[in-house]
Amino acid sequence: SRGTPSPPMWERRKSRWTTNDIAAADRGFRRSHGSGLVIARRDIEAMIPHKGGMCLWDEVADWDAQRIRLRTRSHHDAQNPLRHDDCLRAVHLCEYGAQAMAVHGGLRGAAAGEEPKIGFLVALRNIELRVGRIDDLADGLECEAELLAESAASQQYAFRIVHAGQVVAEGRAAVMLQA
Repeated sequence: SRGTPSPPMWERRKSRWTTNDIAAADRGFRRSHGSGLVIARRDIEAMIPHKGGMCLWDEVADWDAQRIRLRTRSHHDAQNPLRHDDCLRAVHLCEYGAQAMAVHGGLRGAAAGEEPKIGFLVALRNIELRVGRIDDLADGLECEAELLAESAASQQYAFRIVHAGQVVAEGRAAVMLQA
């Protein structure tokens, strides 16, 4: 009906993204690269299992087969489900990094015309947290995640989360992929 928003570009039909959807998104990304919103939150939610407040990223700013860059202000949300005792601790940046991996996996799978594989976080390594909490950080957060290694059964990523030009967390994470 009139005034009803159109469904997200990544809306799945029978749990699969079409090749045309991916091609259209890629063309749109290439045209808008560096000009702001590229892939929005609703599209992110369509490709990962996290919904509502548990979807931590607001937009994908850039991505290719090896890397992704995302942005968010979700750490300011008083209803963020990771908050405890009115505080959002820096340790939760590991979940932000893991979700960046999931979004990248979703985009890569869709670009290949495949259903993204479900991943289970199995290891965190070399985690460095440079702040104690994140809900009091004034600006948005940006994450860069890079695929370091992969097999049919697992992936390993490095991630770095930045606030106002300063690294607030970084480390590596490994996921086992569901067959």
